[in-house]
This record gives sequence, C-alpha cells and structure tokens, in this order.
Amino acid sequence: MKFFIINSFRFLVYNAYFGIIALYTFGVFLERQQIQGVISQFTTSGKVLVERGMVDPQTGIIAMEPIMDRGMVLSDPSLSALSIVIGLIVGWVAATLICGVLVTLLDIRDDINDRLPRSK
Repeated sequence: MKFFIINSFRFLVYNAYFGIIALYTFGVFLERQQIQGVISQFTTSGKVLVERGMVDPQTGIIAMEPIMDRGMVLSDPSLSALSIVIGLIVGWVAATLICGVLVTLLDIRDDINDRLPRSK
C-alpha cells in the first residue's frame, strides 16, 4: 500500500511537470507583444525619424508626436514561434525547479518514515 501511495504522488508530480510547461508556454504566447517590446527596445537606435510638426513620408500626415526608430519588428508568425520557444524554455526551468523540490520533499518524507519505529 505504501508503494502505491508514494508512486501515485510521484505520478501526480510528473503530470504536473508537463502541466507547468504547458501553462508557461500558453502564458508567454498570450503575452507575445511584450516580447516584441523587449526586442524593439534592445534593437532601436533611439533616433528620431520624423520631428513633431513635420510630414511623415510614409503616411503623408503631419506628425503630432516625434516618431522614433522602432528597432526590429518581427512578423506575427516569427513572434509566435519565438514566444512558444521562450515559453517552453522558461516553463521547463520552472517545472524542473518546482517538481524537483516536490519530489525531493517526498523522498525525504519517505526516508524519515522508514526510520521511524513502527507503532503497534
């Protein structure tokens, strides 16, 4: 009976491992615009392309605010693929830490339980 109980907890932890990875991947996929913001922030030159009050050559409209260099802008499929890869990596690290701690605690509990005298 003890073997079944301990291994059923481990089975739950192993299932949680994949669940945590899936949740992180889905969460990062939903927030993929933040990844685009970070990429743009790191790749921008900070250069002002169109001053305030000047005509924007791309739109032909007078710019009310200065238009800055946006940096690298990924297409939707590229941004989606990058966000999924980042989510898998971050989810794998998080799941390894969380489930590793749980399995370690279960093993410690099992070892302590084995050393306790049997009460009858």
